[in-house]
Order: sequence, then C-alpha cells, then structure tokens
Amino acid sequence: MLSYIYRSPKKEEMYLYLLDKDGFEELEDSLQKVFGTPEFVMVLNLDKRDTLARVDIQAVREALSDQGYYLQMPPRPEDLADRSLHE
Repeated sequence: MLSYIYRSPKKEEMYLYLLDKDGFEELEDSLQKVFGTPEFVMVLNLDKRDTLARVDIQAVREALSDQGYYLQMPPRPEDLADRSLHE
C-alpha cells in the first residue's frame, strides 16, 4: 500500500497521508481549510514497514482503506515531555 505524505504549512508536525497522489478532492472543506495548501513530503510503502515513528501504522492503514486519507496530528506537549524522559 503506497501512501503519499503531505505536510501542513499551517501547523507544524501535522501530516496528511493519502492513497492517491494529490487526491485532495476526498477531503472535507473544513479539513482543507485547517490543513492549508499541502506540501508534498514523500511516498511511503506501508507494506514494507511494521511501524511508523509517531503513529500506529495499523490505524493509518485502516483510515486509508476506509476513508482514503489519514491525518497525523502534532504531538501534544505532554507527550513530548514524556517521550524526552524515556530517551
């Protein structure tokens, strides 16, 4: 399963995973407004990975299959603080 990943110019560390390159027509207007004009980052083959850095890969696969996209939100400040304690 290939996923096309885009970065939000409006929110740092917010990413959008799509099944189709530039397939923004499936997104709700409200999501497009909050996300801003997507900036292409990379293509990722999810079949060749077991994990992703900050999100559950199974949740990404399911969202892509069900709705055609997955929105990765920025980490919450408390999650970043907790993570730095374990590094």
